[in-house]
Amino acid sequence: MTPSFRLGALAAGLALAACMAQAQAKPAAAPARSAAPAPAAAPAAPNNIVSDPDAEKAGQNAAHAWLLLLDRRDWGTAWDTSSGTFRQSVPLSLWMDNVPALRQPFGNFIERQPAEALYTRKLAGRPDGDYVTVHFLSKFDKKADVVETVTTVKEPDGRWRVAGYTAR
Repeated sequence: MTPSFRLGALAAGLALAACMAQAQAKPAAAPARSAAPAPAAAPAAPNNIVSDPDAEKAGQNAAHAWLLLLDRRDWGTAWDTSSGTFRQSVPLSLWMDNVPALRQPFGNFIERQPAEALYTRKLAGRPDGDYVTVHFLSKFDKKADVVETVTTVKEPDGRWRVAGYTAR
């Protein structure tokens, strides 16, 4: 069974437990490396996507740094450095109880390449703002073709932080 989960405020109002139940009920097949990456937890409508290379790079850098925390199994720091809406939507205790079990089937991290970064000002169910959704093609020792989708948001302090995460 392929684990797939969505975390944070961009999970369109779903609780972590509901997402895990959905993932267990509907395992998603991993796409081939040449296939288009899976959409973000709350995808932007195509007409909302604009080009902003600086924002895309900043969002991608924040997403990559956060994924490295997951790769090191530094769950607490990953939660601490997530966006405020992520932390409000996913309580620390729920995060600490569930994220290790969800990442475990992948095994140890081997490599990751960004495939696409999309900037938008609008996401369904979220206030207008600066959002970057990044799709990574990742390789782990137990699963070679993992698509990780990380959505970042530029917070009022100017820093980009993770607001949503999906892996399949």
